[in-house]
Amino acid sequence: MSETVLVTYGGFTVEDPESGGALRAAGLELRVRPRETDRSPDELAELTADAVAAVADADPFDATVLRRAPRLRVIARTGVGLDSIDLEAATDAGIAVTTTPGVNNETVADHALALILATLRRVVEQDAIVRGGGWRQFGAMGAWQLHGATVGIVGYGAIGRAVGRRLAGFGVEILAHDPVIAEADVPLVALDDLLARSDVVSLHLPLSPDTHGLIDAARIAAMKPGAILVNTARGPIVDEDALADALERGHLRGAGLDVFAIEPPGARRIAGLPNVTLSPHVGGISDVSNLAMSRLAAASVLAVLHGGDTSRVVNPDALRSRAG
Repeated sequence: MSETVLVTYGGFTVEDPESGGALRAAGLELRVRPRETDRSPDELAELTADAVAAVADADPFDATVLRRAPRLRVIARTGVGLDSIDLEAATDAGIAVTTTPGVNNETVADHALALILATLRRVVEQDAIVRGGGWRQFGAMGAWQLHGATVGIVGYGAIGRAVGRRLAGFGVEILAHDPVIAEADVPLVALDDLLARSDVVSLHLPLSPDTHGLIDAARIAAMKPGAILVNTARGPIVDEDALADALERGHLRGAGLDVFAIEPPGARRIAGLPNVTLSPHVGGISDVSNLAMSRLAAASVLAVLHGGDTSRVVNPDALRSRAG
């Protein structure tokens, strides 16, 4: 029986000799089904039923899916987010889960800065004015300035620090909040203090039970009037309806969003507001990061299936369970 690798990450470099080529050279068959919208567990289970490995986007690998995939041995997640995978169920089933750490931090930081600038400078709105035959406007349609602003970075890990390095050249005051670090190269403050003082708030937190809904209606109301919110982390960290309310009534003047509670957001209210700059969850995607993630994911699949470096396995107990 042939061994199948399900590929749901749309950026996987199928023809690259160190990515898809390496998997094919090892005798594996690729089933490429890119995740273009949020899939249900049932839909994913049908795709995964006979697969021995998955090169995965943020698909819902919950316990029900894993129970219906008896041959599955490894889920190679592109990126580092694990919120879509039931790690405990995977470990119990002897399914190794790997990530691609460190290869898209700079790309996400680039994109966060792009959203900050595009939202402050109102690039999308100004583009629409010019395309509609208009020209520059002042007053209510004027752009805003980054230089001299206070920027709050929520989550000061590798990506948050990369954003901070980029912002340093703009002459801003940087504040950071991160509950798991004790010191940093910028002032660490309580979250509510950061929200009250910042003209720009940029989110760089993993999604977890502690961060789900962290930026809720109360915290959005506590943000500095006229601030902007940028999210390149995970959509469910923010209460989208509360954010839309704040944007519509003018408490916040803009938002830059790469991630959403439901992806794609479709006709959801947040996607129809003129003072929101939108992108389709591409913060970690570039030519360089795609290739690096693809190669690391392929190497992880081969390491688990055929032996090799398993240092990127985040649940090593799964390897011992399978061996036992």
